[in-house]
Amino acid sequence: MSRAPLMPKATAVWLVDNTSLTFEQIAEFCGLHVLEIKGIADGDVAQGIKGMDPIASGQLTRNEIKKGQADTAYRLKISGPKVEIPVVKTKKGPRYTPVSRRQDRPNAILWLLRHHPEVRDSQVMRLVGTTKPTIESIRERTHWNSPNLQPQDPVTLGLCTQIDLDNEVRKAAKRIEREQRALGKDVDKAGTLLPAEQTTAEPAVAESRFVSKPKSKPDEDLADWVADRPAAPAEEEAPDADTVFGKLAALKQDEPSPEGSDETPTESN
Repeated sequence: MSRAPLMPKATAVWLVDNTSLTFEQIAEFCGLHVLEIKGIADGDVAQGIKGMDPIASGQLTRNEIKKGQADTAYRLKISGPKVEIPVVKTKKGPRYTPVSRRQDRPNAILWLLRHHPEVRDSQVMRLVGTTKPTIESIRERTHWNSPNLQPQDPVTLGLCTQIDLDNEVRKAAKRIEREQRALGKDVDKAGTLLPAEQTTAEPAVAESRFVSKPKSKPDEDLADWVADRPAAPAEEEAPDADTVFGKLAALKQDEPSPEGSDETPTESN
């Protein structure tokens, strides 16, 4: 993407008034829309803006303007700076912490030392914006407010973001892994989940409890079922009426007589 000139509208005003370039050429050079250039030419846009000469400011040469006027398909190219200004690389210092949050830094440092001891002091300094002597005093319990310190998450306190904390922890984990490999030690990694075949399989003892005999033929199964089935009781014949009444009469005769009924009645005179 080409660089846009300084004060693009003022440059467009000067090019419209002092050159015969097309609207498309001016619009592409200044990074504006063609309709804006048409509005500038009609006086509807950029009223009161004084045109700025791009030749005097060193952003465009006369040869470029002549090339553009001779060929409408030619696209103007902005001139590069005549003096190269070196880029100053600033060394990153401790993170700036607002005054209202500075009293929470010792609690955040204590949290980091307890939960992430693998993180270096330089990483803690980047996260919380503190100094190495402060970290050492909190680690050695020589801080002036050590009895009152409570570990608190720096993300919750607003001293850093969760992304920054995760990045620093990940860097520390990779560093420890490299050091262990350099010493020839086994790298301790978190365990993985067991495969589904192992987690869903029944225990061996439980399986032996429910082991069934090999399947037999259907006819053999039916024969076994009939053999094991209890025999049905034989059907009794329905008694006839004479037999029933005979039994009732016999029961009546066998019943004992009422009290005093066994005495012989006396004859009347």
